[in-house]
This record gives sequence, C-alpha cells and structure tokens, in this order.
Amino acid sequence: MMRRQEYLRPLFAERPDRVGRDRLEILTTLIGGPSFDPIFRPDVIAIPGGHAVYRWECLVEGCERTRSGGSDLCSEHQRQWAHDSEQGVGKAAFVAAAQGLDRRLGTEETICRICPERPAARSDLRLCQRHLSRWAARSGEGDDNDSFAAWVSDEQACPGYGPCGAVVCPNLADSPLGLCAWHGSRYRHDSRPGDAAMPDSWWQRYEKFGKAVPIEYGDQATFRRWCAAVPAQPWPGQINLRGLRPLVRAEIQWGLFVHTRRARPSRWDLGWIRSLVTTCRTLEVDSLVDFEFGAGGSAAFTGAIAKEILHELRLVYFTPEQAKDAGFLETEHFGVLFPHRMSHIDLTGIPQRWLRDLTWDYLADLLRSPRCPRSAGPVDGLRRAAAELGAFLEVDVPGGGHDPAVLREAHAQRFVADQRHREREGLPSLAVKRTDGTGSIVTTVTRSLVFNAVRKLMRGALDSGAAEQLGLEREFIIVFPAAGAATGRTARRPFPDEVARALADEANLAELAATYDINDNGVRDIWETTVITGRRLGEVVNARWDCIGRYGGLAMFWHDRPRSATTTPRSAYPNASTASSPNASARPWTASPPATATGRPEPNAPGWPCSPRPTATTTGRLR
Repeated sequence: MMRRQEYLRPLFAERPDRVGRDRLEILTTLIGGPSFDPIFRPDVIAIPGGHAVYRWECLVEGCERTRSGGSDLCSEHQRQWAHDSEQGVGKAAFVAAAQGLDRRLGTEETICRICPERPAARSDLRLCQRHLSRWAARSGEGDDNDSFAAWVSDEQACPGYGPCGAVVCPNLADSPLGLCAWHGSRYRHDSRPGDAAMPDSWWQRYEKFGKAVPIEYGDQATFRRWCAAVPAQPWPGQINLRGLRPLVRAEIQWGLFVHTRRARPSRWDLGWIRSLVTTCRTLEVDSLVDFEFGAGGSAAFTGAIAKEILHELRLVYFTPEQAKDAGFLETEHFGVLFPHRMSHIDLTGIPQRWLRDLTWDYLADLLRSPRCPRSAGPVDGLRRAAAELGAFLEVDVPGGGHDPAVLREAHAQRFVADQRHREREGLPSLAVKRTDGTGSIVTTVTRSLVFNAVRKLMRGALDSGAAEQLGLEREFIIVFPAAGAATGRTARRPFPDEVARALADEANLAELAATYDINDNGVRDIWETTVITGRRLGEVVNARWDCIGRYGGLAMFWHDRPRSATTTPRSAYPNASTASSPNASARPWTASPPATATGRPEPNAPGWPCSPRPTATTTGRLR
C-alpha cells in the first residue's frame, strides 16, 4: 500500500521550486475568500465563548472557566463531579444542578488604565507594576473609590517596554528585559538561558531619569535562541500560530475552518490543537504533508487532527485528474460523502495501472450517476474485487498482467477457480490484509462480492468501449460469473429470552457502566435498549427522543419498519431510559419490537407519547 507521504508528494515534480508557493497561493486565496470564517484568519486565533465546535468553556451553564485535562468540565467542577459520581449521581443531573463559576483573574492580558503601553500587574485594579507600587504606597491615606479615581486622574503615563521578546508572544513586555510576565516566569523556570539580567537598582539609576536600561548577557545568542523556541502562553480560547512556516500555518487555518462545516464534527479540544501547533513549530515543519505522526512525542490525538486536515487538503491540492494519476479517489470531488467515512478511497492496492484506472473511471461514473449508492459498501466491494483480480494477475500472468492485451480466457478461468478454492479451503486472500498484516480469509460472502463486482466492472468496460481501447479480449470479460446473493446469511434475530435477561441483568449493566461509561455518556442506555428491543444498534443510536416513552405503563420504542417485516415475540424487561415509575422494573414486557409504525410519530398526541399518524399502518403488534 502507498504511504501517506507518497500520495501527498508535490504534484509539480518538474518544478519543485513552485510547489510550496503554488499551494500557499491556493490556500491564501481560499482563506481570503468571502466564505471563509474571519475568526480563523489572524495568526492569533481567538475562539469566542460558546463556539459550536471549538467549545473551550466549562459545560456547566454560566461557568466562565476553561475546560481542564481533556474533559468538558473545569478543574473545580471536575473535582466536584468525581465526588458526586461516587455517590451515584449521573453526569446530566450534576451538570444541571452545578453552579457556574466566575473566570479567574489573570486569564487574559489587561492593559494598565494609566499606561496604554504597559500590561496590568493586577487585573482587578488594572494597574501596571509601577502604578500598583505607587498606589500601594499611598493606600493608607484612604482607598475608597473616590480617592482611587482622583489618584488615577493625577497620575502620568509611563512609556512601555515594547512587545514581548518571545517570537510567538503577542503580549506586552512588563520590564526592560523585554519579556511579558508569563515568559519572564518561564525564563526563570528554564534556568535563565543566556543569563540575561537587568542591573541592580535599574529604576533608580536609569528609568527614573528617562534613560534606557542596559541589559547584561552571559550569552546573548543563547538568549535569542530561547526566545525563538519558547512556546506561547496558553490563553483561554486562543490558538497561537505565530512562529509557524507560512504554508503549514495556512494549512492549519484551512483545516480549522473546514472542520466547522461538517455536519457532525469530531471533538478537537483547543489543547490538542495547540499540541499540534507546538510540534510543528518545534520541528520547523514546512507542511503537514511532511508531518510524521508521533514525531516530537506528540500524542495520538494530535496525529488524528493532522490526518483529518490532510484529508481536507487533498481536496484542495489535487484535482480529480491528478487524484487519478496518484492512485486514489475523493468522493467529495463528486459531491458525495458516505456516512461515517472520509472522502478518501485508496486504489493503490491495485497493481496494474490499466486496472486501477478502469476501476477509478467506473467509480467516478457511479458517483456521478442517479444510482449513486447511499453507503460505501458497493465502493469497498468494487475496490476489493479489483485488488483481488490484480493480485492474482500479478502472480499468474507473464509480465504481471500489466499489459491487458495478453490476457486470455484461461487467465479469467484460473482466477475464478482460485477464488472458489480459497473459499472452500478457508485460505487467505492475496490482496486483502488484516490489521496485523495477515491475509483476510476468503469466505462465501467475500467470494460472492468479488465475483459480482468484477463482473460489473468488466461488463461496464465492454459496454463503454474501454475494453476495446485497452485491447481486452471479449472472451476474458465474459468468463467472470455472476455469484448472485451471498449464501450462508440468515435473517437477523433478537437475542433469545434467557440471553436477553442475562445481558440486561442489573449487575451486568452496572459493571458495563462502571468499566466503559464512567462519565455517564449513555453507553449503558444504548446497550440496554438494543438488547431489550432487538433493534439494530444504528436504529437505537439514531432514535429521536420522542420515539421512546411509556403507554399505559408499558415501555415503548417507536420506529419505522418495512410493511413486509415480521416480528418475533419474546419477553424482556423495561430499561432505565424509558422507566418513569418506581415499580416499572417489576413489570415484564414483551418487545421485539414493542411497537412499529410506517408513519412519523406524533409526540403531542394525547395519552400516547409516540403514537403514529391516524392514517399510518401498523406493521408490528402491540403486546
């Protein structure tokens, strides 16, 4: 298989000097466009509180503090939740009852109310260190609001010390050393590289008389290197892109923006994004194309963010024709994105170029057509079939099957016989590998998928004229059989009663929640509902809230079902997600499913939490 670094290599190999510039020009144009969110344009991105995707404030309503430790609660509420969860309190109940907290002082830079060029040393008084000392010296004379206001009006502004000397820092320096308060503390923590220091009594000797304060260095070059390498202060809601190479900065900006446009974006905590930025800055990465996952000790979630951004960059860096030459297909080039899948379809596992291009053309026509599939199953099946055929031809045909003109009927017959032999003997596939590197076993289902997909691919080439252009013989094409529906499949059935009772046992569910759902994210409710109702997992996870309820004390799960479907009655017990009375768990009920309807449920129907429309036809039975 072709590695990520290979299929994202520069497109213009004949002019390598233009690669970075062309990509940067493309991204700069997109970022400057009217559809781009201006929040992500600055080098220092400030995410507003309550952002729909990059939420950084505590989950508790009214809490202004930042999330902590990768959770969705601040450190104080995380501590309270850890205590309450031991008492059996659910997270939803805890969040609803918790009180919001005010933001801590010093969590954002504040400018002195007297000196516009100096940062405030105390956010509540908004005074720089110089004026804070002056106010403290006279506070004994009276410190009410009137006296403070009068004192402020009489004070004179002091000149500032300029921006912080750390390359990535946007803050103001708070001393002649040229560092802000945070980087000054970090400099001392790092054992003062370069031994930069101010002379003794520098205010009385120099600043008091308006003179510049000289800075003494043990090694100025070492100090400057520290200023260039030190990370930025992690302000709440801020992503600092300063110090990055221009191309990788634009790539991250574009990735952050595109991520917000997804219908169900994955979770990207700001701390994870900062970790990616810091790693790219430390390693002086030119582009995310060159970013090695796990480099610099970066965590797994950092690599996951980089991978998703790379998926989006492929849509920008590659046209469909260039993607075809590189050996992959992007479904979003055709306006298609399958559920729970990325846009990228890798075809580099097909060894022969003619077969890979034939597969790409067939998939492209399929995605453009009105019969475009709703899921990625047909695409994956066709890719697997082409890879199986290509792997066989590579070992069976002289020249590895790279010349389609030499393929004969006998080659196709041997491929069909080989697939049937592998199915019968339970042998591994030539092309498809498991995650551990071993070959995937050929089964009746996979063999049927391969036969049907290869037949469609070859017949499509014959009908479109591509076979004639390639020099493929008709006899080679018509040999591939139609496998029909895969045999060996049985209708999906719910768990037997005794199995369902054991799986839905309270002790078993409590162990599941304690081990896999410690934050009460609904894993127990999903599993319990799946076991009790016998419905597919996707039907339970995607169920509407108004599709569960109780009717006359009976727990109900309302869902759409084909008219021809049948029901298999069995007994089970109501689960916690539908329980509404103290003695609900003592009342057995039968569900498989408890109720079905072809119409949309009406949540406001009287006396019926999830009733069908009056014209709906019930295909299941209430028990």
